[in-house]
Amino acid sequence: MKKLIFALIAAATAVGSAQAAGPYVGVGIASADHSYKLSGTTNGSTDGYKASGKIFGGYDIDPTWGVEAGYTDFKKSTYNYTNTTTNTAGRAESDGNSFYVAGKATAPINEQFSAFGKLGVARNKSTLSSATPAFNTSHSKTEVYAGVGLQYNLNQKVALTAEYERYGKSKDFGAKADVLTVGAKYAF
Repeated sequence: MKKLIFALIAAATAVGSAQAAGPYVGVGIASADHSYKLSGTTNGSTDGYKASGKIFGGYDIDPTWGVEAGYTDFKKSTYNYTNTTTNTAGRAESDGNSFYVAGKATAPINEQFSAFGKLGVARNKSTLSSATPAFNTSHSKTEVYAGVGLQYNLNQKVALTAEYERYGKSKDFGAKADVLTVGAKYAF
């Protein structure tokens, strides 16, 4: 029984010191797969995985609950193809971005590490432009946003994060919905 009480006291101390309540801001590098195939084309090649920028900010209401908002720019990617109708080579370019707002739950593992999960909504925008007008399109859609990750506290103000994020459903072109992100955040 004494060991259990000691463990509970140690856990409560770690929870209290792992993360203070208050606002934070951060930057990250998001990596998404840009592989896709356009209907009516063959011999297509894409850029594959590309790194892009992310900025985010939030407010930790207490050590467990918080809210976060962010913007991810998925950068432009190119798709070189052969048009099956005209048998000519072509090139398409996709571009995209996403804004999200999410609730965040954090579970401290120890004084330095914590795990977190996020659930919210994302406004995703994707555009595709090509010399072939039939391929030109643009999509904007509000979808479910979710993420899970780990945080390493360098000190009480600065932390490093690594997370898997899901920006809605998979897209027909441009960046895929599955994103791996590493970042740094600063708490005020």
